[in-house]
Amino acid sequence: MASAYILASVTVTNPEQYEEYRRLSSIAMQRYDAEICIRGGKVEVIEGDWNPGRTVLLKFKDNAGARRFYDSPEYGQAREARAGAAIMRLVLIEGM
Repeated sequence: MASAYILASVTVTNPEQYEEYRRLSSIAMQRYDAEICIRGGKVEVIEGDWNPGRTVLLKFKDNAGARRFYDSPEYGQAREARAGAAIMRLVLIEGM
């Protein structure tokens, strides 16, 4: 069975409001067994034209687990809290 990853590239536009998103998304991550591989940290572009902003990488057991997290009421509440506080780019990636 292939693992699944959610990769986020975030441009935070309202840091104070974004903290509530972080709090609520953390609750969802714990509830839906997300393994946090990357959450913030320094990013250095070593090739290409890319400006990833704040980067988050979550690992899940499979695609279904990642979708359960993303579609959950808990993460929905976090998304609502984030509205207007960040520009979010998310992708779901099937891994190995």
